[in-house]
Amino acid sequence: MVDIFKSRFLLASLHIKAILQGTTIARRKKALESIKDGAGLANAYSATLERIQAQDEEKSKLAMATLTWVCHSERPLQVDELCHALAVEIGATDFDPENIPSIGTLLHCCQGLITVDKEASIVRLIHYTVQEYLCCHPGLFSKPHSILAETCLTYLNSQQVKNLAYHPLPDHQDMPFLEYSSRYWGTHAGRDLSDHSRTLALELLGQYEGHLAAVSLLEQVVHPNYAGEVDTYSHFSGLHGASFFGIVELVTAMIQAEGCDINQRDCTGSTPLSWVARNGHVEAAKLLLGREDIDPDRDDKHDRTPLGWAALGGHEGVVRLLLERADVVPDHPDKYGQTALLWAAAEGHEGVLKLLLGREGVEPNRPDDNDRTPLRCAALEGHEGVVTLLLEREDVDPNRPDKYNHTPLRCAAVNGHEGVVKLLLAREDVNPNLPDQNDRTPLGCAAFKGHEGVVKLLLGREDLDPNHPDCDDWTPLGCAVFKGHKGVVKLLLGREDVDPNRPDENDRTPLGYAALKGHEEVVKLLLGREDVDPNRPDKNDRTPLGCAAFEGHEGVVKLLLGREDVDPNRPDKYNQTPLRCAAVDGHEGVAKLLLGREDVDPNRPDENDRTPLGCAALNGHEGVVKLLLGREDIYANRPDVDDRTPLACAAVEGHELVVKLLLDQEHVDPNRLDKHGGTPLSYATGKGHEGVVKLLQARCLREVQMRSDPVSHERPKLRSSPRAVN
Repeated sequence: MVDIFKSRFLLASLHIKAILQGTTIARRKKALESIKDGAGLANAYSATLERIQAQDEEKSKLAMATLTWVCHSERPLQVDELCHALAVEIGATDFDPENIPSIGTLLHCCQGLITVDKEASIVRLIHYTVQEYLCCHPGLFSKPHSILAETCLTYLNSQQVKNLAYHPLPDHQDMPFLEYSSRYWGTHAGRDLSDHSRTLALELLGQYEGHLAAVSLLEQVVHPNYAGEVDTYSHFSGLHGASFFGIVELVTAMIQAEGCDINQRDCTGSTPLSWVARNGHVEAAKLLLGREDIDPDRDDKHDRTPLGWAALGGHEGVVRLLLERADVVPDHPDKYGQTALLWAAAEGHEGVLKLLLGREGVEPNRPDDNDRTPLRCAALEGHEGVVTLLLEREDVDPNRPDKYNHTPLRCAAVNGHEGVVKLLLAREDVNPNLPDQNDRTPLGCAAFKGHEGVVKLLLGREDLDPNHPDCDDWTPLGCAVFKGHKGVVKLLLGREDVDPNRPDENDRTPLGYAALKGHEEVVKLLLGREDVDPNRPDKNDRTPLGCAAFEGHEGVVKLLLGREDVDPNRPDKYNQTPLRCAAVDGHEGVAKLLLGREDVDPNRPDENDRTPLGCAALNGHEGVVKLLLGREDIYANRPDVDDRTPLACAAVEGHELVVKLLLDQEHVDPNRLDKHGGTPLSYATGKGHEGVVKLLQARCLREVQMRSDPVSHERPKLRSSPRAVN
């Protein structure tokens, strides 16, 4: 038997050793996951716990306390939080900072079962399987939540915390355990309220108003909308604190305290019943509502009642209790006009919604201050169950828009909630064409977002207008094309009544936008329609080919040039041809495609009489220059409006490689004067482009030598091609 135990212990030790040899968390996890045998893991963890408990009493106790916190805390603890928590001696009136253990000590005592996430400085178990193992052996921890509650309360009752001023809150680096203990002492106590934790809790609650623990709690749980209106965290009494955590025994004790005001508002305007309602504490709610002096409808600073808070949180039990009261107004709006029904709908709480709709006096169409109805809110979030319940009511208006003209259908469509869209479209009285404030219909919204399923559903309605333009004259097709949603475009083009050429306010067609954005697959789909005009220009007279060339979209250019009816030379309003557009930005691939067409004019000038070669030279795009010079019909010396040749343009900007390419052409004139009397050399010299100056001087020297010795430097005869034309 002893040999079997030794073998198991040795095997487990080998497992753990292999895991701990990993130098990073990721490698340790990988080692853990490589152990396929669940029994092997269990044996490894069991053996590790045996080693932990075999340490001296102090180390063993510290290790188990550490594991208790890591396993049962309400959120992962940072290193400093855990170390301070372990320094607390339960019941002590003072906190001794010299009692704080180091993280190194904790890691050593826990024998590798915990690790530190260095990025977040969080202490975690080495692997989720450790948590599973420990949860399957609850006997390892004796009353963990009671211990954690007593630790938190001892810390908060310590003289060190009492001595701290609450405004402003102390730096968490000085008191790192304050935030956690203030927020969760009641959570742990609510799960296991020992006699000692009850005593400690009553001690804290007795001095709660203005206590640092109450201030820290409120700063963590008060919504920013309320926090801005809170000048000082006052009037948050012990009853408010006990009600927040919903611990009936503590609420009872606080109610019985002398001078207790059960309806007292705290700094947020919340009563104890409001805190109970927002956190869904049914038993505490029964206790408070059983008091004759309770005001169940008292609202807070935002005019929200306990019913509104309970509905927001989806707490059916509390909602049911409140709705049984005749003195509760079920449709009471808060300062934003939001009722309990609207909150339940917006959050998708079907049970709460049913309860509210069953109560007389509840108006299902009642909008808030932004004209948002419960149905609109539910549709926006995609709560199908809530939408179903509301649409079953004959008095619900399915088309009612909010202040931005967002109907329920539009809200569902824009977020891609197919189920909700289907429910709404099943109603004959739902208008699928109602536009929003930008004149965009539900179809336009769905198309813009790329929600294919929604688009398909909407196109199934016979009364749908598929061409309705928005305020920018974008049709649903235009929206889908602009965003490159191929699937949506395909669906829309499947309708014969969809106009594929309808331009927007810039006179740009869907094909123009697809070309501009480089959406090749969409361009293919559009060109597949026989009624698509591939040459239709926009307001700047730029065709789809021009748009694609300007942006350098080679694939789109190739597709358009594959059409016989595409004009490759059509200029825009600035006389910029597709080739010029490609040349000016150095799109070599596009330029190559265009120059592959024999009918492309490589010399067509723009409004400044600058040719594509001149544009490419000016901007230093040597690749494009090289391609253009490869054309037999290129005019290498063609001047622009200032009589400046491509060589002069390159020289001015100091583009050496372009200058070299041009000077390699025998028929390029290096001495041509522009209308200001400047030459390429004079401009390069004036700009200080030394490399260009050397190249030009070398060419000029060659010219001189040729003139002095015409025999040895005989130039080839000029060809009749445009290369020789000045």
